[in-house]
Amino acid sequence: MNRFTGKTAVVTGAGSGLGRAIALAFAAEGASVVAAGRTEATLAETVRLIEAAGSRAAAVPTDVTDSGQLRELVHQAVTRFGGLDIAVNNAGIMGGQGPLGEVSEEDWEAVLRTNVTGVWLAMKHQIAHMKDHGGGAIVNVSSNLGAHLRVPGLGAYSTSKAAVATLTRAAALDHIHQGIRINAVSPGASDAPMSLRPGETEADRAERMKTENPLGRIAEAGEIAAAVLYLASPAAGSVVGTDLVVDSGSSA
Repeated sequence: MNRFTGKTAVVTGAGSGLGRAIALAFAAEGASVVAAGRTEATLAETVRLIEAAGSRAAAVPTDVTDSGQLRELVHQAVTRFGGLDIAVNNAGIMGGQGPLGEVSEEDWEAVLRTNVTGVWLAMKHQIAHMKDHGGGAIVNVSSNLGAHLRVPGLGAYSTSKAAVATLTRAAALDHIHQGIRINAVSPGASDAPMSLRPGETEADRAERMKTENPLGRIAEAGEIAAAVLYLASPAAGSVVGTDLVVDSGSSA
C-alpha cells in the first residue's frame, strides 16, 4: 500500500527499536520521514535504511525536553519536505526503577520531563503548524504499563505513560475542530531493547514470554508500527482520542 504518498511524517525516538520500525513503515508506504532523536549515529542508520529502500528521509538530532529543538524539528520537516502531515511522538525513557518511595527526585523529574512534558512540547509545536496548514494526525506512543497495567518497581514510568494517555485524550478534544486528529498507541512488550530486563538476552525474553504473555510470544515491532500507521491513515478518519492497546492480551 501507499497510504502516505506525498505526506511528511516526523518520528521522535527514531534511532532504534519501535521508533525505527515506525519510521521504516511510514517510508515503505510512501511518506518522506524526518527521523528525530538524541543520537546522530543511530538516526543516520535509520535514514540509510530508508534511503536504501528507495524512500526519502532526513535525520534531525533532537532532545524532546528542549522546546527550541522541537520547534526547529518542525521547521526542518517543512523546509526539507514541504510540510508536516503526521507526527509520532515515540521518544521516551524507562528510568526511575524501584519502589516509588525510593526513587530519587532527579530520576522522577527526568522520567516525567522526557515522557510527559516532552510529548506535550512536541505536540505544542506540531499543532501550531498543523492548525494553520490544513490539519494533520498525531500519534503518541504510550504503554500498556500505566493506564492499563501496573507492575512493581516501575511506578515512575507507569505514571508517566498513564499521563500520556490522558494528555492524548485532552489534546484530541481541544484540537479536532482544527482538523488535527490525535490518538495514542499503548504497546506491551515488543522486540525492542526497552523490553529486555537487565542482563536478559533475546532468547531469555522469548522463553519468558511463553508463560508471561497470553499470546505466548513477544510482539514484533512491525505489529506496533502497523497500529500507529492505521491511526495516522485516512481509514481512521473518525478515530479521535483513542488509546489503542497492542499488548498481546497482557492487560485484558
